[in-house]
Amino acid sequence: MTEIIEPIDKLEPLPDIGGVAQPLLQVDGLTKHFPVRGGLFAKSKTVRAVDNVSFAIAKGETVGIVGESGCGKSTTARLLMHLMERNSGDIIYDGRTVGRELSLRELRRGMQMVFQDSYASLNPRLTIEESIAFGPKVHGMAENASRALARELLGKVGLRPENFANRYPHEISGGQRQRVNIARALALSPRLVILDEAVSALDKSVEAQVLNLLVDLKREFGLTYLFISHDLNVVRYISDRVLVMYLGEVVELGPVDDVWDKPAHPYTRALLAAMPSSDPDNRTQVPPITGDPPNPIDPPSGCRFHTRCPFVEAVCSGESPKLSDIDAAGHQVACYMFIPGSGHSKAPPTGAVAP
Repeated sequence: MTEIIEPIDKLEPLPDIGGVAQPLLQVDGLTKHFPVRGGLFAKSKTVRAVDNVSFAIAKGETVGIVGESGCGKSTTARLLMHLMERNSGDIIYDGRTVGRELSLRELRRGMQMVFQDSYASLNPRLTIEESIAFGPKVHGMAENASRALARELLGKVGLRPENFANRYPHEISGGQRQRVNIARALALSPRLVILDEAVSALDKSVEAQVLNLLVDLKREFGLTYLFISHDLNVVRYISDRVLVMYLGEVVELGPVDDVWDKPAHPYTRALLAAMPSSDPDNRTQVPPITGDPPNPIDPPSGCRFHTRCPFVEAVCSGESPKLSDIDAAGHQVACYMFIPGSGHSKAPPTGAVAP
């Protein structure tokens, strides 16, 4: 006998289980390798896109992820949303492990994503109102209630529902489409929103408006953000903490002001030094980093940055360094120069503790 599900009028957010002290999202050893097919007699190879990535996001904070193209930022986001299958690692949402204690359907209620391509993210055959109302209807909300919610959320993101509800995606601008995507993400009452290059395709004036909108929505709905971008200025503006990735690994993690003012990893220093300056007298005279990133199919042993690092020593090509605390504020770096007794000439002596 088929179970009859009564339509509901409202979607409640997933309950807060562990309180403020428990991270909203915890990632342990997240790994994704893509097999590469060779020729008839060629040996099969693997692209190590995301390699043993671990981090946590506290409730109510914004964590930014930065790094060069191909470092694994977007792949990490897609793994968190289960848009692709991971090879290993655990994803824990508010204390419940996804796949064992938390179903994928529940996860999608609690975590939503806004993509970079605002047009490709929307169904061209659905009106704006229908696109926003689709998710709540799938989760059991009544037709009239879901459409009313869609119109309410359009107003929340700065689009007058009487003007935009019945339009199609091709009839509005890129900035307006991204506002629609944000409204659609909020329609399921998530607690965590992943923003994957959500403002990178927008003009600077529109980008500033959308960023301010995200800040206002975070405050109004009590949201937590994972913000992925290649624009370091945008990441510093919106983030509380920043995570730096290089070739599939996390090389630095800490409060955004600490990472900007006291970057520890040589790769982070190079990224910040490469930022363009508005001062014409402050031009970059020497390239902050040279060479191309190594092939992710065959990454170098040890620290993956050692082939481009100005401080490279023999110890760097051995085992991969682990994230280590360098101060009491949670600033961590994966570099032998900061691991006591590592054997690097710049490393603190054995027994030294973080200040």
